Amino acid sequence: MTTSSTPNNAFDIAIVGGAMAGATLALGLANLAQVQQRPLRIALIEANRPGDGHPGFDARSIAIAQGSIFELERLGIWPKLSHLGTAIENIHVSDRGHFGMTTLNASDFHLPYLGQVVELERVGAKLFSLLEQQDVSLFCPAKVASIVAGVDAQQLTLDDGTAISAKLVVAADGLNSKIRQDFKQPLEQVDFEQVAVVANVLTDKPHQEWAYERFTDSGPLAILPMANVDGQSRVSLVWALAPEHAELMLGAEKSAFLDALQDAFGYRAGRFIDVGERYAYPLKLSYMARPIYQRTVFIGNAAQTLHPIAGQGFNLGLRDLVCLLEVIGEALEQGEDVGGAKLTHEYLSRRQQDRDATIANVEFLVRGFSNQYWPLVAGRNLGLRLLSWCPPLKTPIARKAMGWKSPQSASQFR
Repeated sequence: MTTSSTPNNAFDIAIVGGAMAGATLALGLANLAQVQQRPLRIALIEANRPGDGHPGFDARSIAIAQGSIFELERLGIWPKLSHLGTAIENIHVSDRGHFGMTTLNASDFHLPYLGQVVELERVGAKLFSLLEQQDVSLFCPAKVASIVAGVDAQQLTLDDGTAISAKLVVAADGLNSKIRQDFKQPLEQVDFEQVAVVANVLTDKPHQEWAYERFTDSGPLAILPMANVDGQSRVSLVWALAPEHAELMLGAEKSAFLDALQDAFGYRAGRFIDVGERYAYPLKLSYMARPIYQRTVFIGNAAQTLHPIAGQGFNLGLRDLVCLLEVIGEALEQGEDVGGAKLTHEYLSRRQQDRDATIANVEFLVRGFSNQYWPLVAGRNLGLRLLSWCPPLKTPIARKAMGWKSPQSASQFR
């Protein structure tokens, strides 16, 4: 990776935003150029380095689904990140106060795990160290001050006055995308009227690679296994609450917070004995109906942000960038414009079904499991019980949860 620009600051692809999606895409593009032995000038524009107030590489943890791990392995990235992961071997799903309950177990599907949990701050540092070994021009710290669409290339001006051009701009700059705003592209939003309280919690017994999704009156509560520290078992908490309740939990004394958490979750994961710093994120569904523009593609949170229920956010964003790599690879093989209308519309066509289905499924889960209307409560609990009583019914659920999309990855699922 170079921190200086090419002689004329002209690039084939400029990625705006260097968090999980942007950094992973840059590595994928560098690998694509090497595999195809074709020159590909890549720029990555990022405001912060990991550990320097980077909002995309903060204290949160995310679950990377099994299908996403497969794609990261294909890109040659996961083998260099695997030591940072904690396996999810089992998932327990329950509905608080009701009889609905089921489990998903990796062993039932002849898999070593259902997913891996990684801490974003540690992954960010590793991704940037990998970028340093690649032919990628990094502009960091830098922000896009303005962007002007051109016939043959986009013209970007950075906040330090640097001007660059790119045949294709990939906006990976998050929910409040500067690129989307400058191009005045519409964004649909649905406010779930919930706030996610996120924290790392210590438990008095080993998590044994179990993850939990518990539906409560206020919204879903998820617990993910994390790497132990000093022999103590850690889990990552994402707790969806009404805004006023979230405010109370953020300001509560540790003992009061842990008591409230224990009451909402129960003791299946043991006793919660300590909690780290707490963070809060408003929960909204945001999505672009058409995540493309002239010589521009929007991926990850710039294209859509999801409720954390079922942990599909990063996994959907990864499928965005994998698809983009595919269409760029095909364009390079055929000697076509990597930023032309044919490429952007082909990307849109290939992504539409998966995006629409995933967004609809997540919204259905949020509405269905945050509703106390008794016919819905009875229906969802019966559904959970049916999954336990009839294991074959779990297969399509597990396939969706693990993000199996490519024919190669799907063939591994038995």
